[in-house]
Amino acid sequence: MTGILVLIAAYLLGGIPFGYLYVRLRTGRDVRTLGSGNIGATNVLRTSGRAAGIVTLLLDIGKGVLAVWLADRATGGSPLWMSLAALAVMAGHAFPVYLKFQGGKAVASFVGAFLYLTPAALGAVLVLFVVVVAVKRHISLASILAAGLFPLAVWLILHPPTPVVAAALISGVFIIHRHSSNIERLRAGTENVFSFGGSKTR
Repeated sequence: MTGILVLIAAYLLGGIPFGYLYVRLRTGRDVRTLGSGNIGATNVLRTSGRAAGIVTLLLDIGKGVLAVWLADRATGGSPLWMSLAALAVMAGHAFPVYLKFQGGKAVASFVGAFLYLTPAALGAVLVLFVVVVAVKRHISLASILAAGLFPLAVWLILHPPTPVVAAALISGVFIIHRHSSNIERLRAGTENVFSFGGSKTR
């Protein structure tokens, strides 16, 4: 029962739409009507400025960390329940009950969850992420590549228990799937180009 409660808490925590709430409170606007319509940090940065994007990013990462930490504390460090909590917090962000199940792409909550669960492997793919953004200027491409290689990094670097490897694989596939529209725009050459002051299209 404790594990189930942890997963419910992780999902509800993941569903807190920090980007939506921050933009609404600061500007009165609905970020879902701006830019790509996504509630995540990238769209908040693009449409509402650098400070808003950074705040959203940190809060979304924080809820990922908190969800897995709660699972760790509540279940005595069970790899199974911690892995499930990582997936639950991502599901909450992507399908938040508070916004009729229309949420973000779960990249930041993924980062937070696995920052706690598999920090070394996450660090390795974050280096790749930064390099790809610096060279190609596409956050979406960097996210896709990092997510795709993450399960391999987890296995090669950590050799963790099976639930952790499975969660890493599911998370990677999930994030790539959530970027389906970005993949189409990347192929068409119309994807947004990142700059720290916002994003623009080529």
